[in-house]
This record gives sequence, structure tokens and C-alpha cells, in this order.
Amino acid sequence: MSTADLLYSDTENALRDSVRRLFTDRCPPELVARAYDTQSPAPQDFSDIWRALAAELGVAGLLVPESLGGAGAGAREAAVVMEEIGRVVAPVPFLSSAVLATVALLRAGDTETVSALAQGELTAALVVPLSTAPGDSIAGASVGADGLSGLVGSVAGAGEADVLVVPVAGPGGLELHTVDRTAAGVEVSPVLALDMTRPLASVGFSSAASSRVGPADSAVAEALQTGAALLASEQLGVAQWCFDTTLAYAKQRKQFGRVIGSYQAIKHRLADLWFEVGAATAVARYAADTCARGDVDAATAAALAQAYCSGIAVHAAEECVQLHGGIGMTWEYPAHLYLKRAKSDQLALGTAYRHRAQLAQLVNLPAS
Repeated sequence: MSTADLLYSDTENALRDSVRRLFTDRCPPELVARAYDTQSPAPQDFSDIWRALAAELGVAGLLVPESLGGAGAGAREAAVVMEEIGRVVAPVPFLSSAVLATVALLRAGDTETVSALAQGELTAALVVPLSTAPGDSIAGASVGADGLSGLVGSVAGAGEADVLVVPVAGPGGLELHTVDRTAAGVEVSPVLALDMTRPLASVGFSSAASSRVGPADSAVAEALQTGAALLASEQLGVAQWCFDTTLAYAKQRKQFGRVIGSYQAIKHRLADLWFEVGAATAVARYAADTCARGDVDAATAAALAQAYCSGIAVHAAEECVQLHGGIGMTWEYPAHLYLKRAKSDQLALGTAYRHRAQLAQLVNLPAS
């Protein structure tokens, strides 16, 4: 019986360092903040960051087998990338394309589109609301003689995707189809989101042509579970940055002739946050490890990670804003970017309440 290893390997540490260096060079906070620039006539284009991440470091194919042109890695390596994405609130479609869409396509039996995704030639989006939790029913679009029809709201990554991966209600059950985003009969309408670094869109189909991949029930379920497990690592990255930054600030900011970190009330709040972030580290890495090994505890670990880490990320971001005082409230300081990502992630792939309910079922805990 294998046991979980919560420590990074040398390979995973090297991957983390490479991703962190790339983000340090190409994704500074002032660039990320441009996602909220309402004075710009067009949305800020961050595609060059994703191309560098996907093509230069090859992270788009981490979950794709080598036989299909991928890296042949697993959820542990993907979790490393997600953690670094959280540390800088990177506006890249890794979760929507390299995780959700890729896993769904792989499990449904696709080979051609997945290979293009692994090489960074295409990006994709799984057409389900971002709020969909593992185990939720998928309505999907419908298919008829003239093509797909239907409307799906709050889809992550649809606006910048080349390929839409669509669960479709077919005559024999849920099917997975691929659709070109620019095809006739496809309308992608941006939706105003709290976190504009992970844009959402409504996707409408009207007699749109599509290609059937395969059965979708288990494929979409596994994609959502993998996404939930890895999202915890992004939440960990958000929380870790907020804690590290706030701790450093408390050590150098002075009020009344003393650094604010010397006050007992500040010490206690930072000590509590340190403990919470440490616990979130163990929970997130356990979720990624069980997912990578296909462990029987994978569903339980993913539900536990989301039930815990989503709240910790929000708490850490709130403490970051508050303990920075006036500067934490300013638009120029990046704390608001982390609070928005944390709040958005708290609702993504199921709320903490939804995951606690799922966790109760998984461990046979009777309802009170």
C-alpha cells in the first residue's frame, strides 16, 4: 500500500523555480492589474504569458501522455504550477485549458485535439459553469439534426479558447463534443466577473457544427474532480503570498515608534494565519498526491481540500488587506488582486458548503 508524499521532489522543485522565474520576469503585479483597466478600448491581452508558459516550459502538456506529445507528468506537477499561478494571480488559462478541458478530452478518448493542446498550439475550455462541483448534474447543450443548440453561462476561459469542449445531451446520454469557437452558430459573450484575471463568458449555440469525441459522464466528472483538487494548490499559492507579504510588512512598518509586528494583537493574527497556511499546504498537497496516484481517497481528498483551502485563501487575503492598513486599500497595491482571486476561487468548482456535503457522503457521515 502506497503512502502520500507531501514533500516536493527535486524535479518538482526545479519546475517550481522555472515557473516562478518566468512569472517574475513577465507577470509583475502592475501588468496583472491592467485586467481591470476600464480606460482601455479592448481587453488586456495576456496571451504572450500563456504562450511562454505553454511553449517554453511545456506546462500545457503536463497531464498529457508522452505518446500524445505531452510531458507524461501528473497532478503533482500540475499542482506546482497552480501554486505558482496563485502566488502571482497569473491571468493564464492553465486551469480551464490544461486541466479541465484536457482531462475531459483524454478520458473521452480524444487524441488529436489533446496533442495540439499539449504543444501549446491551441487552448480549450470545458463548457460548464465554473461554479459546477464534482458530482453535480451537467445539463449541457443539446444536439439535433442541424447541430448544437443551447446556452451555458459563466464558462471560464471560453473567450480566449480556440476549441470549446462541450458536454452534450445526446440520444444515448451525455456526450462530449468539440466545437471551433469561431464557427458559425457559436456566440461567446463576456460576463462581468469579480476576478477579471480569470474571465468568464456565456456560450450560446445555434445550429453549430460539432465533432463527437465520446461519452461524457465519467470524463466530465473526472475533469471536475481533478480541477477541484488542483484548485486547492492555487488557493494555497494565494494564501502563501498574502501571509509572506503581510509578515514582511509587519516587520518593517512602524507606528508610534515601534514596528507593528511587535504588538501582541498583530502577532496573534499572524500566528493564526501561519498555522492555517501550514495546514492548507498539507491538505492541498495531499489532494494533488492522491489524484496523481489514482488513490481511492482521491475524491475525499479533493472535497476536503476545497472545503478547507477556499476559506483559508479568503481569510489570508482579508488579513493582507487589513494589516497593511491604508496602503492595503489602494488600487496601486496588489492586495486587491489576491482578494478577488480568493473570493472567485471560493465559488469555483463548488462552494465549501457543497464540498462539505459531498465529504459527508464520502465518509458515510449521516445528516443531522
